Amino acid sequence: MQHRLRALASLALLIGATSAIAQTNPGSASTKNTRPAAANDKIAPDAAIDRANAYLNSAASLVADFVQVGADGRRSEGKLYVRRPGRLRFEYAQPATLEIVADGTSVSIRDRKLATNDMYFISQTPLKFLLKERIDLRRDVKILNVRETKTGVVITIEDKATFGGTSLIKLIFDPKTFALKQWHVTDPQGYETLVSLFNVDLTQTPDSSLFKINNERMLNPN
Repeated sequence: MQHRLRALASLALLIGATSAIAQTNPGSASTKNTRPAAANDKIAPDAAIDRANAYLNSAASLVADFVQVGADGRRSEGKLYVRRPGRLRFEYAQPATLEIVADGTSVSIRDRKLATNDMYFISQTPLKFLLKERIDLRRDVKILNVRETKTGVVITIEDKATFGGTSLIKLIFDPKTFALKQWHVTDPQGYETLVSLFNVDLTQTPDSSLFKINNERMLNPN
């Protein structure tokens, strides 16, 4: 169960990340030729939060590849589909066996290998604020810290889910373009996860059928 909860907590950040990455380079999760801002150009915390909100709200749908690296160094990858508000789908590539689908109300975490399917309301998960029609970090989460480092602007937030406890999330933005470069999630057990997006496409609107929780497949997982 815990590995599925960690997957859900860390992958939640992919949703909000996509629009920020796509603003500078829709085909890549990295930003080329960036440099830290000069000391007298450092962004104020309130301005950083405003820009983060603007990017997180700038796209309602996307298709992207994702790569996840867990605390044990294991690498998983797959395809992400999002249609806000409320809908997403993570398809893990083999040998991973997870599939996560949100249909607007519920979230299904299906493990083909274990033949399990765990169901939650979106409001019970870390996805709740990132799947809203309108995201507001000041309103939706507790902002612990905003600081600028040599590599970017780091916004640290605290997310209190109904189950599982509290997760700490660090969003790292480019100081000039404010493209989201990477993010780290520390779950309630202290496990850390790194997530990256690639080949982000905001021109596609994923078909509604991708977000249907298939009850027949729950009963016949293979």
